[in-house]
Amino acid sequence: MNKIITYGLLIISSFSFAQELPSLVLKDLDGNDINLNTLVESENIFVFSFWATWCVPCINELDAISEVYEDWQDETKVKLIAIATDDTRTKKRVRPMVNGKGWEYLVLYDDNQDLKRALNITTLPHTLVLKNQKIIQRRTGYNPGVEDELYEIIKENSN
Repeated sequence: MNKIITYGLLIISSFSFAQELPSLVLKDLDGNDINLNTLVESENIFVFSFWATWCVPCINELDAISEVYEDWQDETKVKLIAIATDDTRTKKRVRPMVNGKGWEYLVLYDDNQDLKRALNITTLPHTLVLKNQKIIQRRTGYNPGVEDELYEIIKENSN
């Protein structure tokens, strides 16, 4: 049943129009400013994964992708950006979790949740696929195996 719902959501979301990425600056783990539009300037595929340290499905999804991420990059040049939406109370948990998990993603803080609000994201995990600075796919939630479906979308849209 979960797969039917997941496929239905994927089909519905694939008919959505391409939304442009808002022009915002977020901080990386070292406190450096990262301009989102500059970050995604290339024609490569980018995946933005909105997550939080308290969100178990988010962590499960990022763990699952981490196991195959190097292969994904080799085959498609995709780049995953993990966007932490933790607030000031839980933000201090982000770096230790990322280091402990060994995630090789670029991690950005959206601690004021400006990007989350601008993109009308209300549920975590929330995954966006971008190409040419436009959002071409949205997905919410996580079930084991959904990362394979995500990879199919990435392959279909990479050149």
